[in-house]
Amino acid sequence: MSLVLYRIDDRLIHGQVVVGWGQPMDVGFIVLVDGQVAESDWEQELYRMGVPPGMQVYFETPQAAIAAIPAHRADARKGILLTPDIATMRRLVDAGVVESVNIGGLHHRSGRCQKLRYVFVTPDEEAELRIMGATGVPVFAQDVPGADRVPLVELLGEGT
Repeated sequence: MSLVLYRIDDRLIHGQVVVGWGQPMDVGFIVLVDGQVAESDWEQELYRMGVPPGMQVYFETPQAAIAAIPAHRADARKGILLTPDIATMRRLVDAGVVESVNIGGLHHRSGRCQKLRYVFVTPDEEAELRIMGATGVPVFAQDVPGADRVPLVELLGEGT
């Protein structure tokens, strides 16, 4: 089938991703792109526990993901690609391997400003999103499939 969702979500694999997106989209695999998790067996095991039997999880560094995305796209099953942050997704966008970007969950931390109930960004993160949007790759916020998509220009305002 293909990768059907490229999502930024700082919680990575959790119920909203697995149940909210994965089940309605009939997802067979998740590609989790995070250098730290890709090198940690115990973190990988924790994330594997969050998916149903039969759903496969691939743990990849950004560089490995760039190389592997063509194979994931050729997989007969549908898949979701997750990154924990904007910078990681930007590396994939800059490599030309991402078709669209779903901002699904960037939660409150010091220095972040609220844009939506589930999206908080720093000025630097906002700049990264604007750069991604300028590439022509569609960037939008949407926490669950039934919610309206919020285009980047609406999310960030003028200057996008």
